[in-house]
Amino acid sequence: MVQLGTNSHAGRLSDAELANLLREHYAFVFHYLLKVTMDRSVAEDMTQETMIRAIEKIDRYDGSSKFSTWLITIGTRLFLDAVRRKKRETAILKEEGRMSAFQWETMYRGAEWTELMACLEKMEREERMPLVLKHYYGYTYEEIGEMMALPVGTVKSRIHNSIRKIREEWGDDDAIRPRNRG
Repeated sequence: MVQLGTNSHAGRLSDAELANLLREHYAFVFHYLLKVTMDRSVAEDMTQETMIRAIEKIDRYDGSSKFSTWLITIGTRLFLDAVRRKKRETAILKEEGRMSAFQWETMYRGAEWTELMACLEKMEREERMPLVLKHYYGYTYEEIGEMMALPVGTVKSRIHNSIRKIREEWGDDDAIRPRNRG
């Protein structure tokens, strides 16, 4: 038996009763998430995840709001988490695009490794190491973070700042950017 908070009129629910309650609210939650996401497939997935979370967290429902409101709150939080995750992924892809442009431009400019080494020598070790591990050895941000005992965000920031310093050193800040070919 599952107990819905002390204020709840539902009292204690069996697993079957909880399943029925979730089934009754499924369409309501789905239509809400469909309006929010504007994507049927995503809304279906998020509705399923909302129901799973509700089952996992049913002991936290205290009955101070309607059950449907509680489910919508769970769905909303899942949606906002997905939006934040998407923003991070987009930022990572943009950064990787900048990194690829940097590598391409370095080769395009005919920059020799010795020229790059001169720039690297001027950097602090904490800035230089992530850049070399990423672009010379090809490690992922996560692997570099593990090696250096740093959060992934710090690794990305150090690599970005190192590339910016190299651009400044070369005196051509716009040279190492993707070209508009349109």
